[in-house]
Amino acid sequence: MNPSLRNAWPTLAIMMGASVWGMVWYPLRMLNALGVTGTAASALTSGAGCLFVLLVRRSAIKTVRWHWLLPALALFAGITNLGFVWGAIHGQVMRVLLLFYLTPAWTALFAHFILHERLTWAGAGLAALSLAGAMMMLWSPQLGLPVPGSLAEWAGLAAGMSFAMSNVLILKTSRELPRMKAEMRTAVIFGGAAIFGSCASLFESMPTPPAGADIGMAVFLVLAIGLVLATNNMLVQYGLARVPANRASIIMLFEIVVTALTAWLFAGEVPGPREWAGGACIVLASALSSWVHRTKAGDGAGAGDSAKMGANPNPADANPDNDGKNRPRAMV
Repeated sequence: MNPSLRNAWPTLAIMMGASVWGMVWYPLRMLNALGVTGTAASALTSGAGCLFVLLVRRSAIKTVRWHWLLPALALFAGITNLGFVWGAIHGQVMRVLLLFYLTPAWTALFAHFILHERLTWAGAGLAALSLAGAMMMLWSPQLGLPVPGSLAEWAGLAAGMSFAMSNVLILKTSRELPRMKAEMRTAVIFGGAAIFGSCASLFESMPTPPAGADIGMAVFLVLAIGLVLATNNMLVQYGLARVPANRASIIMLFEIVVTALTAWLFAGEVPGPREWAGGACIVLASALSSWVHRTKAGDGAGAGDSAKMGANPNPADANPDNDGKNRPRAMV
């Protein structure tokens, strides 16, 4: 195979993964229209994804060892997935996604207190830049304080905070359980999202459930979304294992482009000037976050698993399954 073409496959894999995340909100809204709530959709699709990973990578199950970090990771993964799914279904998807992308601000703080990583002036500045972008996007004379204006936006904000915590816990898990395969962390993430979504659905009023032909369509969408997200996770892991983490995190911002395009085409959502300006600050902070971080071991390739649908738009750890030269890394 042509070397240039071979080197292009990992980048293409990451872009395809970002595209899936940028479009997945639409079939989730289709499920909601059929009578499957956001909490139920989160539980069902995550459960399907977990089952698929365990079946395909069942040989890796033996690498799992009990550690308190696993239920903690499952919990925050569940909050992340439910917040993202519920927010994307019920809110303006672009605003929800941009609030989700405040992750660098929360990751810098969580990594400082949990992993004892030094919070540099550059990291603090990027956190401030992303928060300033959020305030710019959320402020309006009518609403006053720059805070989320709907439950869906609060859900997106909470999902981003939990996503940052999940990234930190993934890094800590890879350090504490270095022999545990990345696919099993993915299974923990999907499983946690399924359990948390199931528990949350008990407190949500259920609409009229699907009936007749809608049942078949709902089952098809649940299985299809779970299969696509699980496959997408493994595809992205292939790319992240072969692309430098700083480049990968920038490539994954393609998700925002796809989300903006699909929100305009399918939902008629057009961001205003404040959304564009605030979003630009958040995206810039996310893009620069990978460049200001320094590790003792130098730059390594990310393995990439995460809580948002089992894949990571900000790679948070190096591959612990390689020859041992790369050590886990956290993003600022």
